[in-house]
Amino acid sequence: MRFVLFVILFLTYSLANASFILIPMDDVAQKNHLKAYGITYFSLQKGSDVKWLLNYRGGSFLLEDQEVFRKECTIRGVSYEVISDTEALRILEEIQSPSQNMEAVVLEKAPKIAVYSPKDKMPWDDAVTMVLNYAEIPYDVVYDEEVLQDKLLLYEWLHLHHEDFTGQYGKFYGSFRAAPWYIEGKRYSENLARKLGFTKVSEAKLAVSLRIRDYVIGGGFMFAMCSATDSFDIALAAEGVDICEVMFDGDPAEANYQQKIDFTKTFAFKDFQLVRSPMEYEFSSIDMTRKRRIQRTEDYFSLQEYSAKWDPVPTMLCQNHTQLVKGFMGQTTSFDRSTVKSNVLIMGENKSNGEARYIHGVKGKGMWTFYGGHDPEDYTHRVGDPKTELDLHPNSPGYRLILNNVLFPAAKKKKQKT
Repeated sequence: MRFVLFVILFLTYSLANASFILIPMDDVAQKNHLKAYGITYFSLQKGSDVKWLLNYRGGSFLLEDQEVFRKECTIRGVSYEVISDTEALRILEEIQSPSQNMEAVVLEKAPKIAVYSPKDKMPWDDAVTMVLNYAEIPYDVVYDEEVLQDKLLLYEWLHLHHEDFTGQYGKFYGSFRAAPWYIEGKRYSENLARKLGFTKVSEAKLAVSLRIRDYVIGGGFMFAMCSATDSFDIALAAEGVDICEVMFDGDPAEANYQQKIDFTKTFAFKDFQLVRSPMEYEFSSIDMTRKRRIQRTEDYFSLQEYSAKWDPVPTMLCQNHTQLVKGFMGQTTSFDRSTVKSNVLIMGENKSNGEARYIHGVKGKGMWTFYGGHDPEDYTHRVGDPKTELDLHPNSPGYRLILNNVLFPAAKKKKQKT
């Protein structure tokens, strides 16, 4: 009898003293929000599930207490708290309360990540690549050849580099047509298109766009920023229509091409007008860069709040330690709300300026997110500017939105409302 009592007391003591690692994501306790995502990814790589505590202290993470995770947090400068099993249970009970707009989502598998980017050096940098490197989250670089070989099927998450899917070389012709990097980039794209069996770069980019579309429809997660957002949709809408002028593809654009655009083929946008002039650094009326009237000191956008229990998908994508995020420019800075389809979720917006900044939708079995702007911590990033040093911005709310999307495919699959 004494032995049985001893066992019961021992098990009770052990349970009460079991521990978890809580990685807080609020604006006070966390020293490095961006690297915290890397710790979470690292835990998943080691085969350990993580609970993402939506709306609890800024979207905190609950990990198994292992010495290797403690060491990694210390090495990477990530704040963490070791809590007892009892305290973890109390937190989860609080989260599950019907009165709390919170939810605990299980992350169970480290998603395999692909970044769509040209292999040669470019005169600008990519915010997603930078933050993945900073957070120490591994990824593979793919480009047109890999996409057309259906290698996207190897990945759960795809990021589209600052890119022009229309074959107009980023509409840089007016300002940079004599620049060595522009000339070399054009030559590289033309050679690659021929290698892939196409006579025009626009034809190659359309084929790539269609494969990416099919990847999403088949269940992939796609994230795009800056000009990769609107140029991707424009390429889909202009399938079978020549919208490129002679300096881009060797022959004039076809007459009345605006009337031939098919908006039913796009992911996000409708009723936009294409910018015909090759001298103008703009693709269409989707982008708000030249239409917005707002001072830098007042340039912010607000994140929407969703029901964590009923709408966990947008809730995950909007996790942050602030609801107000600094705006930033890009070739495509933001999206004119009048061009956004009604079935698209506008998760971040500047209502007073009529612009959407951060949008999300479903396509087939997959999902996509478009994020306007080029670099969340470089307000007016220009060609040739130095890269952003993320050690100076470890708590960036704008970069957190990117990393929310990186972790999103790790969530345990269940039927969800979006």
